[in-house]
Amino acid sequence: MKLTLALVQKLRRLANGETIPASQLRGEWVDELIQEQILQPETHGTKRSYRVDNVTAFLLALTKYHEALADLDKAEQLFAGHSDRADQAAIGGNSKLMAQRSCPGFLVNSYSPIDCTLHGSRFRVCPPEGSFVYIADWQSFAIPSDTLVVIIENMENFRSIRQQQGLFQTQMSNDEHKILFVSRYPQSADLRLWLCSIPNRCLHFGDFDLAGIHIFQSEIQKYLGSRSSFLIPDDIENRLKSGSRQRYDAQYQRFHHLEAFKDDRLQWLINLIHKYRRGYDQEGYIT
Repeated sequence: MKLTLALVQKLRRLANGETIPASQLRGEWVDELIQEQILQPETHGTKRSYRVDNVTAFLLALTKYHEALADLDKAEQLFAGHSDRADQAAIGGNSKLMAQRSCPGFLVNSYSPIDCTLHGSRFRVCPPEGSFVYIADWQSFAIPSDTLVVIIENMENFRSIRQQQGLFQTQMSNDEHKILFVSRYPQSADLRLWLCSIPNRCLHFGDFDLAGIHIFQSEIQKYLGSRSSFLIPDDIENRLKSGSRQRYDAQYQRFHHLEAFKDDRLQWLINLIHKYRRGYDQEGYIT
């Protein structure tokens, strides 16, 4: 990636929710972000464009290509303040471009011990409160068959699983005796590939709004099928009544046609969101 003022401005537009024509973004780094599902392609007839759904993951991913992208506002000011083309070339060439990701994998958490295996050897997952376990060699990571996998969107909820224990315990089936929590942040394809490789049931815990359901359908259910479901607490209707109207209004134009095909309970949640015209943040379940 060679940085220019024009490229930084396009990255800022993506971070601000705009779409960028595919013809304006080219390079191996673009292909990598698409593969990691951080950059989302859209097709309208013969035209193709890109958008970003998870801004946090997008901003984090950019830093692996260039240190200046840790702060897009400052990066733009830096380039704008150096009108000399030689100066801009010097700044743009100061890159941390990596041919391979130096830290693949994902975070896991649990509030009770789970005896897993890593490279065929016993590996107990039971991090003390306030800490997590990072699984780098995820291809060799295996979990017991009686384990429910809960996929958490928000890092604050992932950090606070013990404060939400009552919510998760009610989601287990009779055949499930343990819960492994996995974080979708920082986002990469590694977690999805691992989830596709295991037979366990997976429960997605995200925001209770149209965008949250879209993320589940397009990034989880699309790949896991019937093994995946969206966590819907028993009290969600009461919580939606006092949810965010601004969130609903901001998402309505893009997601108002959202449907849960052959999933009556998820469709019930979608109908509730439209009924009260509100969304509810998953952080509200941290007690």
